[in-house]
Amino acid sequence: MSFYKLGDDIADTTAPDVPIEQRWDKRRFDAKLVNPANRRRHSVIVVGTGLAGGAAGATLAEQGYHVIQFCYQDSPRRAHSIAAQGGINAAKNYRNDGDSVYRLFYDTVKGGDFRSRESNVYRLAQTSTQIIDQCVAQGVPFAREYGGLLDTRSFGGVQVARTFYARGQTGQQLLIGAYQALSRQIDAGNVEMHARTEMLDLIVIDGRARGIVARDLITGQISTYIADAVVLATGGYGNVFYLSTNAKNSNASAIWRAHRRGAYFANPCYTQIHPTCIPRSGDHQSKLTLMSESLRNDGRIWVPKNPGDTRSPDQIPEADRDYYLERIYPGFGNLVPRDIASRAAKNQCDLGRGVGPGGLGVYLDFADAIKRMGEAAVREKYGNLFEMYDRITGEDPYKVPMRIYPAIHYTMGGLWVDYDLQSTIPGCFVIGEANFSDHGANRLGASALMQGLADGYFVLPPMLGNYIASNKFDKVDASHPEVAATVAEATGRLDRLLSIDGERTVDSFHRELGEILWDECGMARSEDGLRKALGRLPELREEFWRSVKVPGSGASLNQSLERANRVSDFLELGELLCVDALHREESCGGHFRVESQTPDGEARRDDDRFAYAAAWEFGGTGGTPILHREPLEFDYVHLAQRNYA
Repeated sequence: MSFYKLGDDIADTTAPDVPIEQRWDKRRFDAKLVNPANRRRHSVIVVGTGLAGGAAGATLAEQGYHVIQFCYQDSPRRAHSIAAQGGINAAKNYRNDGDSVYRLFYDTVKGGDFRSRESNVYRLAQTSTQIIDQCVAQGVPFAREYGGLLDTRSFGGVQVARTFYARGQTGQQLLIGAYQALSRQIDAGNVEMHARTEMLDLIVIDGRARGIVARDLITGQISTYIADAVVLATGGYGNVFYLSTNAKNSNASAIWRAHRRGAYFANPCYTQIHPTCIPRSGDHQSKLTLMSESLRNDGRIWVPKNPGDTRSPDQIPEADRDYYLERIYPGFGNLVPRDIASRAAKNQCDLGRGVGPGGLGVYLDFADAIKRMGEAAVREKYGNLFEMYDRITGEDPYKVPMRIYPAIHYTMGGLWVDYDLQSTIPGCFVIGEANFSDHGANRLGASALMQGLADGYFVLPPMLGNYIASNKFDKVDASHPEVAATVAEATGRLDRLLSIDGERTVDSFHRELGEILWDECGMARSEDGLRKALGRLPELREEFWRSVKVPGSGASLNQSLERANRVSDFLELGELLCVDALHREESCGGHFRVESQTPDGEARRDDDRFAYAAAWEFGGTGGTPILHREPLEFDYVHLAQRNYA
């Protein structure tokens, strides 16, 4: 039996058929408007309060809509966006070093290995210039040069300095800016904020998204919330691997439940391995820690030339060091894109040249930067990152090189959306990392914050207004049969988890799932490994529903129940991830099939067969997913083999 069925091709029909520079302006002009006096009659649900969700909630409320917003954290400002470190891209060309909207567009399409939609990427580059002005007006304390102008630095995959930053705390400062705007609207009564509340399911009536079922995580109460549209801004699914740089509670349940209700899931195999993470230190770990990619601006990456060289780094002379990224990719050096840097680190470790416990690490060395700039200057740029590394490892990076190794970080896959950011369920909009994004098969550093704020502040509001102005909304309440049925299904799922009373913990299942995915669908993937994973994952899912133990009840705070509910979705998502990776018989970006590589070990795409976005339709639990292909056209950045030499 085939592991997937082939459905009809799909297309994004909402992007205007005009030159790419004019598409966003024309789409906004053609969009229908909602009279300001009428907006207060319409309600919008926003799930998530990170950069995308916070920006969307604040902007929609400012426009006059009644916003009902949710986060599972105890405060909107605890969203995982706060952990982002290095910076946010924008094509302002303050350095006068050759940057432009077109160059940002070009770099993003190329960096994504030609697996993204040109229309969306160009709009992202256009909108980027507005984001910085918006954030400065909110008081975001970007780093500045001596003369007072905003400072920028470089990130991987580019040769210009377009990344704006606030030391290593850029995500925190940007999120606080969005949170301030959101708090103003909460205080004004335009946003009804529900913290410590988690979405359990999407309510779909007559084919359109009309609300959600949610659980109060403190009291256990399950409630329904009805609106005219639903916006999902719930982040990515990297925690399906168990060990990742994501916060422990980051999950995929909101988008997965929408997928089960009819939203297509696009490109799940496009998961990003970040090359600059603190190596795993033992089996006790439940998450990994990211060290900002910005460190690669001044740090040099190297390994001992001789396999098995266990001397301390200060005892290894220059002649015995291999600065392998500078050697292999002289044009970009240590700032090659993340997928390339990650595979290169893995290759060095596979050759026996890795450092640290188990040989799973490479050095990120700041000795040259400290000698060139002085320790004070390095401390000014990276001090909080160095302090974090010291606290976690007990090693002072001012004196010894950091040790880094790749880890699961970001996910380029997500729910399929059209140019309007609307999923295949009308009225269900998906923004930020939760959608299949603008990044193709690999995200360039500092583009996640850019996309989240672009979607929330500038792209979603006019497109959601167009949807509301184009439809009539019948009154719906909790007595509606579809609402009652959705509540019953969500409640029944929790009751079933509580009733199993097995002998295995939730975390034991999650850890095993993560090990399978990392081993067989991590940095390198093969047909044999993926088929092995697809043989074991259904067994693990069935064992979970037979043997998991969830203590307590659903009538109060129960974090074991929360985790079990999320892991049940991860188990299904993990299968689809492997199906997508198995069907895509090429290497591109973060998806590296060992059967598809060049003689020197680089990724080899197959544009004739796979130049499309893979949008998967839910085929039922344990059923066969249905593949719908969206052909990708490259009229402005022509298909070419990536070259960073």
